[in-house]
Amino acid sequence: MSGFVPPEPPAFAAASPRERAARVVTEVLAPVPLVITLLLVVGAHATDGWSGVGWGLLAALFCGVVPLGVIALGVRRGALTDKHIRVRRQRVVPMGVSLLSVVAGVALLYLLDAPAEVGALVVAMLAGLVSALAVTVWWQISLHNAVAGGTAMILLLALGPASPALLAAAASLPVAAGWSRLVLRAHTPAQVVAGTALGGICALVFVLLR
Repeated sequence: MSGFVPPEPPAFAAASPRERAARVVTEVLAPVPLVITLLLVVGAHATDGWSGVGWGLLAALFCGVVPLGVIALGVRRGALTDKHIRVRRQRVVPMGVSLLSVVAGVALLYLLDAPAEVGALVVAMLAGLVSALAVTVWWQISLHNAVAGGTAMILLLALGPASPALLAAAASLPVAAGWSRLVLRAHTPAQVVAGTALGGICALVFVLLR
């Protein structure tokens, strides 16, 4: 098993300008905000209207809000170091509970006949969570980059690679997330690259089911 334990990040006021920038990027590109944003974008694209946003919000409840609540509760009770869960062994239980929440979300979306793209996206997220949990048992893969890599791939698959601006924006997500995690010494380069690759591969589930 990996013995890697990232150090506690410096307080924002005591951090260098580079570390402060990395802290901001880490927060903006954290898994939950990316997951919720991606669900809303794909939902809107799936129906070309506000109904799709509603489906995205419903999915976000199970894929983003519940996991965030579980982590917040763990931090408040002292079971987790922080909302990014620096210590690998502490990640297993919150990820397991999040997995159950996403499974419930998948079941409800299919029961309610949600748009195919939204359902496919949530199943792809489920595949990514299962894969990341399996790796996390023995190694500290970057969850930030797993979600950023998956988000980038799905944006290109759902919205199309024709736009150079979209291509550049999507590609910048895992690059920026990885930079921030490395600056904060939250992960090694191998963990960042592996997370990005895992997210991109699991995103291919979206193609099979959409």
